[in-house]
Amino acid sequence: MPKMKSKKTLLKRIRVTKNGKLVKKSVNIGHLKRKWSASRKHRKTQLSEVLNRGHIKIMRSLLVKKGKGIK
Repeated sequence: MPKMKSKKTLLKRIRVTKNGKLVKKSVNIGHLKRKWSASRKHRKTQLSEVLNRGHIKIMRSLLVKKGKGIK
């Protein structure tokens, strides 16, 4: 039986905190930011927590070794 490999793309996009929560960046912040207010830019560029239990279950299986500590 071959060894399970973790998905490298997911490791680049998601960080697991010390408490086991998943943190990711916001989406849709690539370009056209001139019309945004400063507060909106600040909000969008911060890290946001992944809350959906279904997503957490999928990501735990994709992260293999690192996914064991996810709550």
